Parts: sequence; structure tokens; C-alpha cells
Amino acid sequence: MSIFKKLGWFFRQEKKSYVIGVFSLIIVALVQLVPPKVIGIVVDEIAAKNIAIQSILFWVGVLLAAALAQYIFRYIWRLHIWGSAARLEKNLRRQLFHHFTKMDAVFYQNYRTGDLMAHATNDLNAIQNVAGAGILTFADSLITGGATIIAMILFVDWRLTLIALIPLPLLAVTSRILGSKLHDAFRDSQAAFSTINDKTQESITGMKVIKTFGQEKEDIADFTEKINDAIIKNKRVNFLDALFDPFITLIIGISYVLTIIIGGRFIMDGTITIGQLISFISYIGMLIWPMFAIGRLFNVLERGNASYDRVNELLHAKSHIVERKDAIQTPAKGELAIEVAEFKYPKDKETTLEQIKFVLNEGETLGIVGKTGAGKTTILKLLMREYDNYQGQVSFGGHNIKDYSLDALMHSIGYVPQDHFLFSMTIRENIRFANPDFSDEQVEQAATMAFINNEIKAFPKGYDTLVGERGVSLSGGQKQRISIARALIVDPELLILDDALSAVDAKTEEAILSNLKEARKEKTTIIAAHRLSSVMHAKEIIVLDEGKIIERGTHQELLHLAGWYKRMWDKQQLEAKIEGSDA
Repeated sequence: MSIFKKLGWFFRQEKKSYVIGVFSLIIVALVQLVPPKVIGIVVDEIAAKNIAIQSILFWVGVLLAAALAQYIFRYIWRLHIWGSAARLEKNLRRQLFHHFTKMDAVFYQNYRTGDLMAHATNDLNAIQNVAGAGILTFADSLITGGATIIAMILFVDWRLTLIALIPLPLLAVTSRILGSKLHDAFRDSQAAFSTINDKTQESITGMKVIKTFGQEKEDIADFTEKINDAIIKNKRVNFLDALFDPFITLIIGISYVLTIIIGGRFIMDGTITIGQLISFISYIGMLIWPMFAIGRLFNVLERGNASYDRVNELLHAKSHIVERKDAIQTPAKGELAIEVAEFKYPKDKETTLEQIKFVLNEGETLGIVGKTGAGKTTILKLLMREYDNYQGQVSFGGHNIKDYSLDALMHSIGYVPQDHFLFSMTIRENIRFANPDFSDEQVEQAATMAFINNEIKAFPKGYDTLVGERGVSLSGGQKQRISIARALIVDPELLILDDALSAVDAKTEEAILSNLKEARKEKTTIIAAHRLSSVMHAKEIIVLDEGKIIERGTHQELLHLAGWYKRMWDKQQLEAKIEGSDA
């Protein structure tokens, strides 16, 4: 029952709806007592040969009135109880999704996508069932069961009622034992479902790689293993759940036997009439639902409790990126300065960045190069406050970036990541994603700067072409340039290109860089790249190796140093000549 306490905040919020719903359940429970009583009276009148047509019509009218009242009040409780449960699910979904948007990179490293999807679907459904089916079965079992027992005492005989209820304590003991086991089993079942979700998402996303390496059979085998594990855990849940009904049936059966034996003796003694015994047996039949409801209640509550704990754990996860209460709300603008003595990724022992220092004036371009894993992307992550646990300071416009609100900082930055992500919408909607109110003219202007406008217009539906999930219908170069257009349309103070030109040819790269140089004379740009031609026109270029700056200067200065940059430049120029001669 602890789940009711955990959801107390919601029940207080929806108190009016639940009061109306429970009151309607009480009316339904009381009205349900009428038919068995009427049947008993009619049977006694028949037994006494004292039945008349007027009496039959009267009692039929009473039964019809009872049926109508049950229909009306059942509609009312469904409207209020199920309606409140739907509002709980809506509330939790909104909370959870809002929480996801606020969490940092560490959170998404700790939780897999499949886990988060399972929390947002199955777990929330289980919690909703507590507020709907849980409240219904709890209230209805108590109200219907209590009203029926009172009717058995008042309308028939209190001694017979006590005898019929002797087996009930067995139900409480059974429910407590099975309920505890069911909670643990369902938690394991939900975890297995999360694993399947994650595996499915990963396999579908990486299907091209799986097929390329011919790993279909191995991937199916891995998926089958996870399915089998989930089936085993679900079988345990179903086994424990299935034990409730046989126990309840056994208890009800014992009550029927005792009632028939003792009730028969009471009729012989003249203590009760045949009609009263028939009414009593009907009332025992009405007790079947409350008893089954108790079994279902423990199932619903334990499932909901396990799911609520899982969701609550997510909602209480704290972001490591914390905004100051008096954070600067004005968008960042001006000089960019980085002085990071040391940075390590959370849970990593080795240092990722060390003694990184540079100043970038407004309107200048910085190039960051180095071999894979040198720390290029990490610097960019610090600029965008994905991590704050570094020794040193990053300043933008003379203020520490930690002094800005996240909105003020991020609205000043246009970012094109290595993994260019496009949404399942049209090209036009993808480009103006930051602001749906951008005009078609602004969209085309941004696309022209990204050297993709003509290609988009060549599509049968032009800018209204659906790109498919993650841009599946486009080439790598097209996806990159649409991502660049999406960043350029907001005209950011700081544009960050993280290896964002790797999928385009040299001619296209040159055209895009020329457009950027012309359009962003007064704006700051950072380009991280493997291809050195992407940064050769930068005001300053820094060369990273194992998280440290090993060379810095202009393109010409670095060539004169005859170090890593010079060797890589010569190598890339040779490769370009070879490719040109082959063509």
C-alpha cells in the first residue's frame, strides 16, 4: 500500500474527482444489494403461494430502477476515476520529458535509450493503473465487500455471516506473501523489457552496419537471448499473479460449503427462510468480485510501486550543470577566452585536457586540429557547458560562461556536430528548427550559404521533401550541409563546426568556407577538423595531441615549424593530387 502514500501529492490534487468517484461507487454498491433481497422476497412469496401480478410488476420496477441507477453512477465513477488516472499519466509524462531536456551528458551516459523509453511507456502505464484500477479495486472491494457483509447480517443472520467469513483471513496472509514476491518479480521483468527496448533501438539504428558485416544471424541470436530472458522473468510474474485466483476460488468454495451446510440447518430450525438463504448465497456471489479485486489490487499496486520507484529514480537524478540563481539572461557576445588547467571526464582517471589556453576576439576564426582522440571535441563540449568539472575558466564576453543562464549561452552558439542529426520532418522544418517562424527566404538564404540550395530545389518536392528518420534519404554531404544551414539561420555569435565538412568534396568545402568568411566578418567561428584545408584561413590554428596544445599559429607559421601540422599538410596534399590524377 506504500504506493498510495507515494502518490499522495496527486490524490490531494485530484481530491474532488476521487471523492465524487468513490461516492458513486458507494451508491452502486448499495444499489447492488437490492436485487438479491428482491429475489429472496419473491421466492418466499412463491413458497407461501402468496404472489400476485401487482407484486411482480412492483418488484420488476424496483429491479429496473436499480439497473438504471447502477448505469448512471457507474458512468460517473468511470468518468472521474479513470479521468484522474489519465491526468496522472499526462502529468508524469510531461515531468519526465521536461526532465530529459534538462539533464546533462553524464545522465545520458548512465542511462541507455531503451531504458528511458521503457520508463516513459510501460512504467508510466503501470503507475496510471494504480490511480485508476488500483483506486477502483481498493475502494470497490472495501465498499462492495463491506456493504454486502452488512446486508448479510441485517437481511439474513449474523451467525451465518460470521461462519461464511471464517476463510477470509487466509486471503490476507496469501496476498501479503504473494504481493512481496510479485513486486520483485515485476521489477526484474521491467528491467528485462528495458534491455529489449535498448537492443531493438540499437539494432534498427545500426542495421546498415549489421548487414555490411553479415552479422544478421548473430544479432538475431543476441536479440533472441534477451527475449528468452524477458520471457522467463515474465513467466515468473504471471505464475505469481496466477496463484491469486485459485486461492480466492478455494476460499469462496469453502464459504459456499459452510453456508449450505449451516444454512440448511437454520432453515430446518426455522431460523431463516428459503428466500433468505437464496439471498445469502447471492450475497456470497457478490463477495467473489471484492475477493478477486483484492488479488488484482496487489498485482496492480506492486507493479505500480516497482514502476514508480524506477521513474522516481530518474526524476531525482540531478544534472551536474547548475544555473546560478542570478544568472545573466542577456545572450553572450564578445571575446571568447579559454584557460583550462585540467579536465577529466566523470569516472575517468586519466586527464583528457591539460593546459588549454587561447583567446579569440569577436569576428575571428579559430582552427582546432589533431589526430582522433586528441581532445578537439572535448574543448567544444566545455564551451557548450556539457561539463563543468574542470580546473580553470571559460569566458565569453568578459563573463564566466557559468554565470550565464543556459538559454542565454546556447542562444549565442550555433553548433554543427560530427554526428549530424536530422529530424523526421521536411528539409524546410529541419533548417528552421530553432524558430518555426523563420521565413522561406531566410531558409533559402541559409541553405545558399551552406551550398545546398540548388540540390534541395532539384528534389521533386524541394524544401518540402521529407528526410526520413535521422535523414536516411539524404547523402552524408547533404545532411552535413543542411545541419550547417540550420546553425547559420540563427546567425549565432559563435559558430562551432565540429568536423562538419568531412563529407563534402574540396570544391564544396571551399565554397562554404568562402560564404562563411564573407557573411561572418563580425562573428566568431571555431572549426575543428581533420582536413587541414578547412582551417587554413583561420586567424589562429591550435594543434592538439593527447589533450595538450603542441603547436599553434597561422597556417604559414605552422608550415614553417615543420612539425605535425606540416607533415599532415603534405600528406593530405599528396592524397589530393593522387585522387585528382585518378579522376
